[in-house]
Amino acid sequence: MTSYLIGLVGTGIGPSASPALHEREADELGLRYVYRLLDLDVLGRPVADVVEAARLAGFDGLNVTHPAKQAVLEHLDELSPEAEALGAVNTVVFERGRAIGHNTDATGFARSLGRGLPDVRMDEVVLLGAGGAGAAVAHALLSLGAKRLTVHDVDGARSAKLAGALRERFGTGRARTGGLDAVGHADGLVHATPTGMAAHPGSPVPAELLHPRLWVADIVYRPLETPLLAAARARGCRVLHGGGMVVLQAAESFRLFTGVDPDPARMLRHFDALEGETARAA
Repeated sequence: MTSYLIGLVGTGIGPSASPALHEREADELGLRYVYRLLDLDVLGRPVADVVEAARLAGFDGLNVTHPAKQAVLEHLDELSPEAEALGAVNTVVFERGRAIGHNTDATGFARSLGRGLPDVRMDEVVLLGAGGAGAAVAHALLSLGAKRLTVHDVDGARSAKLAGALRERFGTGRARTGGLDAVGHADGLVHATPTGMAAHPGSPVPAELLHPRLWVADIVYRPLETPLLAAARARGCRVLHGGGMVVLQAAESFRLFTGVDPDPARMLRHFDALEGETARAA
């Protein structure tokens, strides 16, 4: 039986669904697949050390999450065209001693949006968060036809850098920086920061800015109903939780790690089962 050793690198990753999600799909496909959490805070080591240790230990690949999706870039040997364009990596494959970075977040988000909110208006969309996940979501939104994207991040320089890169790739006028007030006249809002997770409680947007013409998508999936989505739902917005994105990016990462095509529909069912188990254990 073919075996694989995979890890997840990030901070605060104890609640992650990724280990069970990957391992259950591997069981269905007859693969021996071990998925380990490599929490930077627990290990007390920088991302460079963890990547090198995983390479030397014989890992086949790594998933990378907050806050390392951009920091990991300089410690890799090669980037896929998608990862290079986005300036962020969420998947590292070790091949013949080389660490190759990929990004499956953009396609994961695009497929989740198409599945969950297939007919939404996208003339004006606001993106909260210009980090690694935000960069992937931004490229996905503009590739899907968003006419103009307003990028907001607490780090203004990071917002400006992402908006500039988006204009270079998609054309002048397609992306700009802006404040939260842009939500008031937007068609859609996508949240791509850790706010709403257990370790980062709260909502990034005052509820009074939300309006019924707005659709709201969150990439956070633990919990599925974040404070932002709860407030948006109460204001009459159409909403999309982060579960679809985490599953569909995981399916593509799984394929890159193994060379075997997973079943995304089955992985979505795995996710639903895992969420049910988590709810019962709470």
